[in-house]
Amino acid sequence: MVKIYERSVEVSYSTKFIMSLYNQIGLNYDVTRRPDPYLVQCLASHLEVRDGCKYVDLACGSGNYTGALAEKGVEMYGIDLSDVMIKAAKEKNPRVDWFLGDVGELPFEDDLFHGAICTLAVHHFDCLYLAFCEAFRVLKHGNFVIFTSTKEQMQNYWLNEYFPEAMKASIAVMPSFDSIEQGLRDAGFSSIYTDRYTVRDELQDLFLYSGKNKPEMYLNPAIRAGISTFASLASSEEVALGCSRIAADIESGSIESVMNAYENDGGDYLFVVGRKEASRRRACF
Repeated sequence: MVKIYERSVEVSYSTKFIMSLYNQIGLNYDVTRRPDPYLVQCLASHLEVRDGCKYVDLACGSGNYTGALAEKGVEMYGIDLSDVMIKAAKEKNPRVDWFLGDVGELPFEDDLFHGAICTLAVHHFDCLYLAFCEAFRVLKHGNFVIFTSTKEQMQNYWLNEYFPEAMKASIAVMPSFDSIEQGLRDAGFSSIYTDRYTVRDELQDLFLYSGKNKPEMYLNPAIRAGISTFASLASSEEVALGCSRIAADIESGSIESVMNAYENDGGDYLFVVGRKEASRRRACF
């Protein structure tokens, strides 16, 4: 039995904005966003899942990865700010326990879970430290697996060539690797390690740089609608101009030279994994 606590916390302006944004995106989110089998396998591996243990997905969205892990027999729980996302998650997978709430004020008792994940969401957190402290608090022991892009990686996306202002705004809100690592250490996590992810051609979850090797994807408004950078940070004028340039460069073949100019070995996304040891007490406050 999971003990749930009522948590009363003042909702910040930025949190309200994220709630509103994902209530809007969530209406058709699963048209283009679905769990990618390879990423599901990576999450399960980094979690080091074991029978009889509980795991939580923080900022779970519509529960794509929560549900995919649950289908592998993992006992999963999910929490998100957006009631639209949570409603969609419940409809897709009623076997998972879903909660509406803020990662900075989790409604769970201490030492409940044996691992946690957070996919493509840390850039929406008001405060990494508070969210990571809460993750540490609700873990009895085990791994906290974050899947994200970093400022450093996003600066090497060729999307910067076509949507410079939107990408500048998106990079500005994305935590650096150093800030993620330091936040985890300050919260009490140890044995922190990383695993780079480079976008694969068969990627099924159409997030921001999923079209790295398929530039024609960005010409599809349904795909752009499921990506927060385009949904909230890009002006319609910049999107129209950028898409027009992409289409022209695909037609002429010059898109290849643009894409090649941004090639690097830093990976496109990153798994960051911190561990709470069984002997560690709550580190925060």
